[in-house]
Amino acid sequence: MSPSRWKLFAVMATLLGSACYARLDDNGRAGVSTTGAITSAAGHERAAGTRGVLKNGFVGNIEQLTERNTDFRRVVYTAPSMQLVLMSIPPGEHIGAETHGVDQFFRIESGTGRVEIDGSRRAVGPGSAVVVPAGALHDVVADEGKPLQLYTLYAPPKHRDGVVHRTRAEAERDDETFDGRTTE
Repeated sequence: MSPSRWKLFAVMATLLGSACYARLDDNGRAGVSTTGAITSAAGHERAAGTRGVLKNGFVGNIEQLTERNTDFRRVVYTAPSMQLVLMSIPPGEHIGAETHGVDQFFRIESGTGRVEIDGSRRAVGPGSAVVVPAGALHDVVADEGKPLQLYTLYAPPKHRDGVVHRTRAEAERDDETFDGRTTE
């Protein structure tokens, strides 16, 4: 395994094993307090949309944040070499077959469906973890009944920090990509 893949797994293990807590707004949005300020891992607040010198990362109850998310894609936190994104895929829908030049990790929190990676199909449900290597054609499909709610880590970042796409159609109309700006 390449050193960059080991780094990805080490960071994922740290993120998944951390004590998790964060302030949520009235809609359960990640990392934003009811005052509209961004809350860092150390509990410091700064005005939304500003860049500071604090580098405290993201700490939050990822299961709760993921299960409360109703947006197709919501970029929660962007670091220089990794990005955390919440996704909610409506029943019977999918993210769309895609290939990235970055590694990607998925963790399913709620709902059932399947993951397709380079022609291989696997059933997924709560607790499932998936790693998609850079360059692999993949898709995530939600079963009928309830949304497939998951979070994903891109390494390095794929999307513009803070982007929110309420639906897949909205995401497909937006040609945004990571522009080098991080959350903090």
